[in-house]
Amino acid sequence: MELHDHTLIQLRDAIARREVSSEEAIRASLARIDSLDTGENGLNAFLEVFHDRALDDARAIDRRIAAEGAEAVGPLAGVPVAIKDNMCLDHGRTTCASRILENYESPYTATAVQRLIDAGAVIVGKTNLDEFAMGSSTEHSAFGPTLNPWDRARAPGGSSGGSAAAVAARMVPGALGSDTGGSIRQPAGLCGVVGVKPTYGRVSRYGLVAFASSLDQIGPFARNCADAALLMNVITGHDPLDSTSVDFEAPDHLTELERPLEGLRLGVPRLARSDQNHPEVARIFESAIEAYSGLGAEIVDIELPLMKSGVAAYYIVAPAEASSNLARYDGVRYGRRAEIGPNDDLVALYARSRAEGFGSEVQRRIMLGTFALSSGYYEAYYNTALKTRRLIKNEFDAVFADASGPRVHAVLTPSSPEPAFKLGAKLDDPLAMYLEDIYTVTANLAGVAGVSIPGGFVDLPGAPKGLPVGLQLLCPTFAEASMLRIARMFEKTGDWNSRAPEL
Repeated sequence: MELHDHTLIQLRDAIARREVSSEEAIRASLARIDSLDTGENGLNAFLEVFHDRALDDARAIDRRIAAEGAEAVGPLAGVPVAIKDNMCLDHGRTTCASRILENYESPYTATAVQRLIDAGAVIVGKTNLDEFAMGSSTEHSAFGPTLNPWDRARAPGGSSGGSAAAVAARMVPGALGSDTGGSIRQPAGLCGVVGVKPTYGRVSRYGLVAFASSLDQIGPFARNCADAALLMNVITGHDPLDSTSVDFEAPDHLTELERPLEGLRLGVPRLARSDQNHPEVARIFESAIEAYSGLGAEIVDIELPLMKSGVAAYYIVAPAEASSNLARYDGVRYGRRAEIGPNDDLVALYARSRAEGFGSEVQRRIMLGTFALSSGYYEAYYNTALKTRRLIKNEFDAVFADASGPRVHAVLTPSSPEPAFKLGAKLDDPLAMYLEDIYTVTANLAGVAGVSIPGGFVDLPGAPKGLPVGLQLLCPTFAEASMLRIARMFEKTGDWNSRAPEL
């Protein structure tokens, strides 16, 4: 087996047994990145690769393993991992795939990333994304789109498309992304990997460049549930540097992963069977329901009527928060500073710096958010969206619990309404792009946990054989351990996680 074919845990264990060195594992990862990510047909999953730094880190870990043993180094000792380029790192650049931060170097490292490093992981590079995480296709990056490893003519999803593509293409066995409205789960579904959106507050946001602060959450990408569970073990936990971080001990997500959840009750919302789903997505979704039923789960038809309003509420709340968060990029304090003439004033500096630095989608969302917060429209738009958000949370609370205990343990939906779409197909129709998030945004609005897992493969005309389709599980707050157990139950029914794109 080639080193890049190892899962994260397989590679970690091989390094721990000293069957392979961390340096060899990192060289294999870097070689695969170099061969697949650059050039005319390169996937463009990475914005920066730390060749020398990663090898130096790997050699240092090998020395520690030889002297102290792998357990002393940490649960990820020597394993290559990538991070989305909206997470601060004290070396390299943190660009958020935007011209306005093109040369920004962070003086510190994000807490979640530091926990990877403290666990012995080697950060090999920073991955591409939609600019400031605003998008569903990774086409809004200022440095070019990421291509889907299963079909280079198609999008990998977004905004964490670079991380999803890097894991799917076996460039790294694990990666971090961020999820504001589906930016981990949607690309995980389109790239055929596992992507976890933890409960809001479960993972520290310190060092994550803000898009929409009440919605953003960091989470892992991996090839299977066990690898995702291990990464969750590493990155979760209270952080005094993040005031929204929850102060209680997180469980071991691996301990009972292989034990099926007894008496499993899965809720299927009416919207999940919408006739707007691609026929092949609908077919795979029904097959998944049958598979869970065959595992002994009780399938419960549920009503989440406000799920259909999630996109409308989200695209008011998120742009409103973005317009506030991105106001700091003014060309004065930090970020790109435009050249202005001697007769230009401060307003001209602001306008020109932002026009040069921000792409069209970011500008669109800033304007949407500013409009929604403006005098005379605040009550009609922003306040109404907040009320809808509260009602959406109430609906989830109702389906997850009643007086006698859990009504359903999880809600099952597709990860997105269609398989990976062609690059450029939705760029001229923002509404069509936004509707790609119809199944994912409500989890962020409600703050609940979610995961996307590979559900199967479809053959589409004009596409290479076998495009992945994802399934989404939504679970109560702080129920990630049982959520991953439920996901693992389905994972064991097929071989979808072992399939790799032909590259």
